[in-house]
Amino acid sequence: MLSFRKELLIAAVIYFVTIFTLSTAVYRFLENWHLSQFNFFIAGVLVILVALGWGYILSALIFAPKKQMEDTLTSLTNDIIHELNIPLSTIKANSEMLKKTMKDEKSLKRIRRIEDASVRLKKLYDELVYSIHKEMHSVEKEVFDLEDLVKERVSVFQDQKRNPFYLTLEPFMIEADKIGFEQMFDNLLSNAMKYSAKESPIEVTLTNQSLSVKDQGVGMSSTELLRMHERYYQADDKNDGDGIGFALVKAYCDEEGIEIYIQSEKGVGTNVDLNLSRVHV
Repeated sequence: MLSFRKELLIAAVIYFVTIFTLSTAVYRFLENWHLSQFNFFIAGVLVILVALGWGYILSALIFAPKKQMEDTLTSLTNDIIHELNIPLSTIKANSEMLKKTMKDEKSLKRIRRIEDASVRLKKLYDELVYSIHKEMHSVEKEVFDLEDLVKERVSVFQDQKRNPFYLTLEPFMIEADKIGFEQMFDNLLSNAMKYSAKESPIEVTLTNQSLSVKDQGVGMSSTELLRMHERYYQADDKNDGDGIGFALVKAYCDEEGIEIYIQSEKGVGTNVDLNLSRVHV
C-alpha cells in the first residue's frame, strides 16, 4: 500500500509539472506572436486534450498492473478459501454424527474437544477471509448489539480457565466493521490477561456509550504509555507476543472514529476505555 501511494504521488507530480510546463510554453508562444483570442481558445483546447491524454496514459500505467494483480489474488484466494471450507464442514458434520452414536462420557468429551477446535478454526477462517477482503476492498459496516458480541468473545477467553471476568453490560447497538471490532476487542482482553496474574480479575463494562476493559495487572509507567501505540513495542519483554496488539487496536479505532482513553499505573493495573458515541445507532 505504501509503495502504491508513493507511485501515485510521483505520477501526480509528473503530471502537474508536465501540464504546467506545456501550458506555460503555449502561453509564451502565443503571447510572443500576438495571436487572436480565437487562437488562444484553440490552444487551450489542445492543452486540455493533451492533459486528458497524458492523464489517461499515467493512470493506465499505474492502475492497470494493480488491477490485474488484485484480480489474480482474488481468484487465487477464493479458490483457497473454498478448499479450506470443505474440510471444516466435513469435520463439523462427522463430529455431530459421531456424538449421536457415542454413549460413554470419555468419548463424548473427546468429540466436544474436536468441536471446540473446529469452532476456533472456523473463527480463524472467517478472520482470514476478512483480512484478505479488507486489503482488496472496503469492508461494509453492519448494525449489531455490542452486548451480545462482548458476551460471546468473553466466553471464549473464559474457556481458557484463567482469569475471572466480571461483566457489567447493557444492550447497545452500534454500526461498525463487526469482525474488525471482534479482533480489536480480543486484543484488549488478551492484553489484560497477558499482563495480569492468573487469579487477577478482569472487569468489562458497557454503559453510557462506553466500553472499558480494566485489569489489576502490572500496569504501565507514563513513559510506557507514550510508546504503547508504537508497532512492535512491548512494555514487558517477559510476556509472549509480538507487540502489535495495541497498534492494531488504535488503527481500528482511528478508522471507526472511536476515541481511546487509557489510565494505567505501575503495579496497580490498566483501564482502557472506548468512547462509542460516534458508532452508536
